[in-house]
Amino acid sequence: MRVAIYTRVSTEDQAKEGFSLDAQLEKLRSYCKAKDWSIAGEYIDEGYSGRKTRRPAYIKMMEEINKWDALLVIKMDRIHRNSKNFMLMMEDLNKKSKEFVSMMESLDTSTAMGRFVMDIIQRIAQLESEQIGERVYIGMEQKAKTNGGVLGFNIPYGYDYVNRKLVVNDSEAIIVKDIFDMYRNKLSMKKIAEILNQKSIPTKLNKIWGPQTVSLILKNPVYCGFLHWEDYLNPGEHIPIIDKNTFNEAQKSIQKKNIKTKHGSKFFIIE
Repeated sequence: MRVAIYTRVSTEDQAKEGFSLDAQLEKLRSYCKAKDWSIAGEYIDEGYSGRKTRRPAYIKMMEEINKWDALLVIKMDRIHRNSKNFMLMMEDLNKKSKEFVSMMESLDTSTAMGRFVMDIIQRIAQLESEQIGERVYIGMEQKAKTNGGVLGFNIPYGYDYVNRKLVVNDSEAIIVKDIFDMYRNKLSMKKIAEILNQKSIPTKLNKIWGPQTVSLILKNPVYCGFLHWEDYLNPGEHIPIIDKNTFNEAQKSIQKKNIKTKHGSKFFIIE
């Protein structure tokens, strides 16, 4: 039987013993050898969550479904942590008459009992994943209520993250000031994005600017020295790039335009 081996680790998994890609591959290769199965392909996703399906190796494996007869994983949560995504995958496999094998659970889809037990285990894995997410959210909310701090967001343009602190990125900070100045001078967010793109200035992720990217900067209180998470706003320990008056002026201008176009939004006015 031709087998497709799939392995995955998220950022969190990489710190856990036994979840490394090398450890998974070694065990799966040995399992195939013991079963006298030929390995049609090895598909490896590093640093990707099992809650999402947009993983490059996973997508490639499903595109090459005609090259193999069975999909082999070391454990069910390596392929999916969401029962709906798992069931959709199983439907695709069944349409192509492909088998699914989970080594550690000793389960496969060739029997009715195997399919039933596999579904139960997958739902338990999803429950565990959702409970972890709830605990993380509660912990972050408690921290936001007390002392704030950097709470699970992408590093904002204009700053770098060094030793768990936001540090001003001088070259990006100049652009942040320019954005606020241009908006103060009545330029629209779309026009500001066009100007930045014309100057070949990349975003934090080395992409082109759009009105929404400009909007996120103009509405972010991090630039005047504050950190926000959900509805909580706390003074930060980082150096502000602009003053509070400049920030508040931008918020009031945005709010007026949103009222006119009936678009709701959340605003922070710094006292």
